[in-house]
Amino acid sequence: MSDAILSEPPTLKDSSSDEPKPSVEVFAVYGVEPEIQAYAMAKYSRSALSMKEALREITQQKAEKFLNTFYFQYGHRSIADLAHIALAIERLSILAAIIIVDEQRWDGQERSTRYQDFKKSGYYTPDFGEDGGARALYRETVNRLFADYERLSETMFEYLRGITPKPADMKPDAYERTLRARAFDISRYLLPLATNTSLGEIVNARTLETQVAHLLSHTHKEVRDLGGLLKRAATSPAYNANEESLRALVEEIRAISPELGDRAERELLREVKAAPTLVKYADPNVYEIETRREMRQAAAELMRGAEIAPAPLVDLLDEDSLEVELATTLLYGHCHFSYRQLRQAVEAAGEARRREIIELGLRHRSKHDEMLRAFSAGQQFRFDILMDIGGFRDMHRHRRCVQIMQEFTTAHGFDTPPEVEAAGVRGEYESAMKRAEAAVRSLAASGGEEAGQNAQYAIPLAFRKRTLFKMDFAEAVYISELRTTPAGHASYRNVAYAMYEAVAARYPALAKYFRVTDVREPVDLLKR
Repeated sequence: MSDAILSEPPTLKDSSSDEPKPSVEVFAVYGVEPEIQAYAMAKYSRSALSMKEALREITQQKAEKFLNTFYFQYGHRSIADLAHIALAIERLSILAAIIIVDEQRWDGQERSTRYQDFKKSGYYTPDFGEDGGARALYRETVNRLFADYERLSETMFEYLRGITPKPADMKPDAYERTLRARAFDISRYLLPLATNTSLGEIVNARTLETQVAHLLSHTHKEVRDLGGLLKRAATSPAYNANEESLRALVEEIRAISPELGDRAERELLREVKAAPTLVKYADPNVYEIETRREMRQAAAELMRGAEIAPAPLVDLLDEDSLEVELATTLLYGHCHFSYRQLRQAVEAAGEARRREIIELGLRHRSKHDEMLRAFSAGQQFRFDILMDIGGFRDMHRHRRCVQIMQEFTTAHGFDTPPEVEAAGVRGEYESAMKRAEAAVRSLAASGGEEAGQNAQYAIPLAFRKRTLFKMDFAEAVYISELRTTPAGHASYRNVAYAMYEAVAARYPALAKYFRVTDVREPVDLLKR
């Protein structure tokens, strides 16, 4: 073996020290527009230039030309993974927020129903067209739910304060803040899906392009409109958080030298667009739209006349053949039946029908379309979970899972927190839920355009939603451990513990590897 192979990596000597300085250089990059940064990083594979040299030579025009050639013409989609964009989306409904964050490659945060009072947040009102009666019923229903939410928040706070003495070493404001958070955990069950919220997301440009196309293809007008707004935000001048201070600096410079002030304005206050090239071609996805239409029809035909069978909170599914899993999962998101009930019908339909369903899932796929999420199959652990919408929002954050959601509905009933009965207000709570359910049914039957979609906004978070979670063993352990901690919400604590129990029953030897908290143990309400 030669000395060259055995020798150490070359080093440089620092003039002020005898210590060798490694030749490798590592540095963070700041102040570069997302698409220019993507171009500079992509040059590593096509040029010997260093990052600093690449950034010095790049202009916006060069970046756009490069991206148009390699991203759109040659299909090197990974380039867009290098451009990361921060976006704020404010005053959208909780329903739309759930759709926005339903992206596995997404990072972000949404306004919390635990730490914030939503009584003054306002709500989204769909377009009911000329149907004034439907609009009036909708507003009456949502306004009453907000009034009920406000009353229950105070009732539950007083109840919790009555059963939870303040420790001597706890400050009064911390005591009240902690109990109010616990009270909001209960009163949030009354919040309708129309409730306004806000969220921030940081995504790469490829994910944003996929997200925008998905949103533009959605069944709800609000969501389609948000797709357009996201596209516009990425291709229009971005908000500059430093603009006010920079403008003041430019004016100071201009007072000394008008010519230098003009130059400073051009450099410091120029408009920056986050992704003017990479997202500009995001359009509604025909593959998604047409497949949804055909899958809805296929599910309706297969399950015609069937009643929705009772189902547990958590159902750990048995192993299927790949064809059965694919066909069942493709139908699952387009109806309200459990996976187990659907699978029974799919198996009974025979091999030819199963393959027809799989074919439907691919018929409209173009050469640029990824397969639908339903084709992500073969995971060892598949849980069919039926839980309240509020708790689902927390479980939804586990994006390492493959999640197949069903639409929002009142068909599965609603959950009632035990504290509501303990506080003596179960009757009022259930009356509010039943009023809302009746209104949702009436709105859905009104016959207006997208009436079924518009009605969903009036559904309170207490109503149950069905979602299929597919994962590996490590993720099953992670969710069970994280979501059973005493600080968590009772709803998802019960789901996570049921997941653990289901795995432990099937694989007893693996149970010892779960570090879960027994949800049957009493909880200290003042510990967060």
